[in-house]
Amino acid sequence: MFRFWGSQEQQAQPHPQEDSSHSWYPPPGVSSTNSSRPSTPGSSASNSFNLQRPSERPHSPSQVSPSEAAGIIALLKDKSVDELRKLLSDKDAYNQFLLSVDQVKIQNNIRDELRKETLQLARNNLDKEPQIMELRNQCRIIWTTELAAALEKLNDLERQKEEILKFYSPASFINRLQDAMNETDKESEMVNRQLLEKEIDLGTFVQKYKKLRTSYHRRALIHLAAKTSI
Repeated sequence: MFRFWGSQEQQAQPHPQEDSSHSWYPPPGVSSTNSSRPSTPGSSASNSFNLQRPSERPHSPSQVSPSEAAGIIALLKDKSVDELRKLLSDKDAYNQFLLSVDQVKIQNNIRDELRKETLQLARNNLDKEPQIMELRNQCRIIWTTELAAALEKLNDLERQKEEILKFYSPASFINRLQDAMNETDKESEMVNRQLLEKEIDLGTFVQKYKKLRTSYHRRALIHLAAKTSI
C-alpha cells in the first residue's frame, strides 16, 4: 500500500502484487505533505513511506483535518520499518493501533454513550408500556360507556331543541292558529245545531255562541296580522 524510498522502493518493484495483497485497509491518516519531500539517507521512518497509489486510495467522502493528520503522523514517526510493515500486513495489529488513536477513542466513547442513552430510552418506553395500555383501556371504556351516553343525551337535547324551534316558528304558529279557528268554527256549528234541535235553550245558546265567535274572530285577526307580517 505504501511505497518505500531508497532500497525499500527497489525491493518492492519486482513484486508489485505482494504490496497490493496486503492493502485491505487504508493507512491511518498519512499526511500528503511527505509525498513532495525528497528522502535522505538519515531521514526518519515516518518519511520513508509515500501515499497510496490513486487506484488503491479508498473512496471516502470524509476529509481528515490537518491537526488530525499531524496527530496520526506523530504516532507513526517513532515506529520502525518492521512495525510499519506489521501494521500493513497484520489486521489485528492495525486494529489495535487504530483503537489507540485519540480521535478513534473519542468517537468510540461517543458511540458507546449514544448506545447507552438509546438503550435507556428503550427501557423507559418498555417500562411505560403497561401504563400506556391501561390508559388506552380507560379511553376505550370511556368511549364505549360514558361518551356514548353523553352523545345519546346530546342527541336527545338536539331533538328537543329542534322541536321547540319548530313549535315556536312563525309558520307553525300560523298553522296552529288556523287549526284553532277551524275547531272554534266547528264548535259554533255544533251549538247552532243543538239550538235547532232544541237540545239547549236560547239563553245557553247565546252565551256559548257569543263566546265561541268572539274567540274565532280574535284568532282570525291574529292570523291575518301574522301572515301579513311574515
